[in-house]
Amino acid sequence: MKPVVTATEARRVDGSHQGGLYEAMERAGLAVALAAVRNGAGYGKRVAVLCGPGNNGGDGYVAARHLKARGAFPVVYRLAPPRTPDAVRAAGKAAAAGVPFRPLGDPEPADLVIDAVFGGGGRGDLPGPVAAWAGHEAPLIAVDFPTGLDPDSGRAGPVCFRATETVTFSSYKTGHLLDDGPDHCGTVTVADIGLETGAPSAWVAGEEDAPRPPRLRTAHKWSAGAVLVVGGSAGMTGAATMAARAALEFGAGAVYLATPEAGVAHSVVPQIPAFPLDAVPRPERFDVVVAGPGLAAADLDAALPLVEGAKRVVLDAGALVPAVVEAATNAGAEVVVTPHAAEFERIAGVGVGTFSIRSYALRTGVVVLAKGNPTRVTDGGLPVFVRSGTQALASIGTGDVLAGMLGALWARGLGAMEAAVSAAYWHGRVAAGLSRVGTVTAERLLGEIGRWAW
Repeated sequence: MKPVVTATEARRVDGSHQGGLYEAMERAGLAVALAAVRNGAGYGKRVAVLCGPGNNGGDGYVAARHLKARGAFPVVYRLAPPRTPDAVRAAGKAAAAGVPFRPLGDPEPADLVIDAVFGGGGRGDLPGPVAAWAGHEAPLIAVDFPTGLDPDSGRAGPVCFRATETVTFSSYKTGHLLDDGPDHCGTVTVADIGLETGAPSAWVAGEEDAPRPPRLRTAHKWSAGAVLVVGGSAGMTGAATMAARAALEFGAGAVYLATPEAGVAHSVVPQIPAFPLDAVPRPERFDVVVAGPGLAAADLDAALPLVEGAKRVVLDAGALVPAVVEAATNAGAEVVVTPHAAEFERIAGVGVGTFSIRSYALRTGVVVLAKGNPTRVTDGGLPVFVRSGTQALASIGTGDVLAGMLGALWARGLGAMEAAVSAAYWHGRVAAGLSRVGTVTAERLLGEIGRWAW
């Protein structure tokens, strides 16, 4: 996993280096130049490099020099002359390479803009010449942070640049991931410039942190992971059937449905056995119970014995009420809850946030998978951010698919935290791929996730 640090911690690390940062600035500027090339700043392209007076501006001077060497036409627009020794040195080398400097004024035509004005230091009201560039239509590369974005909270100021790609250094910062950060940072690239990362406050999961257990050659359907989905009240049968289909598609060997609408559910998915809530045969056989998709409040009492008798429980949607969480934990089950923001507030009594989900997990002993972009997962330890998803998942039924995928991975042998991170990662990864062509729906997810189950 990749570390996430606060901007305060990043500044502490930078301040701990007594000189010797110029080589890091050279590496940072090169990383920015390469990002610019990736985004269209090739031979003959006009690149506007907006430079502030500090080391963020120094990175911009280095990037401009590299782009000049690659045949682009960079122009540095300066808010003020450089004021740090490293930025002065970088500006001198850029000037010697033939990069022109101009005062930062009204926006000018460019094929790409590099925002090297303030990095994590530009908040509140921006100087007029800077604010005027925020609406430029060209792709924009932000150096460390888009100007106007709070580096710790991720909140955007009254005027805030919106980047196509943000190049940051050594590690993610919390502001890249929280609140307005994802919308304003675009793609976040973490460049290694040879500096330590500092003490992490969270982690970001990648594919290497999202395992999918292999199936043994000797497996049979009950040893390959058995999942019972509990839900599907009248009018909402589809939610439970989608969760059950997702568990089956994502590698569970045996999937059953317990639902007040057993006849309807069986007619929709005949390959999945469906039983009334009080008539599930041998419910103790199931490795994981996924409770809540399409479950109405009127059916909670009838569903509760299946939750209380389970070894491992995923609580989703209609099962995300305090009484059900308490019943499951009091019965000794391992529990994963999968709330969106409103559901988290319903079970925890407070708004969703990195601190509040961690506090809730510590207090209750559950794993929290807080759905969003990014999704956050914690068992009470440092939270894990899952960034693979997309806003295209804001579509009815996609959360039911996630619940089924989580149930399958947990039943297949992963631990609760590991299964939650892996399910969130692959759910987002598959959706991001689908979003390149057409709308992402739960049905399209169900047709695709089986390709990624192993």
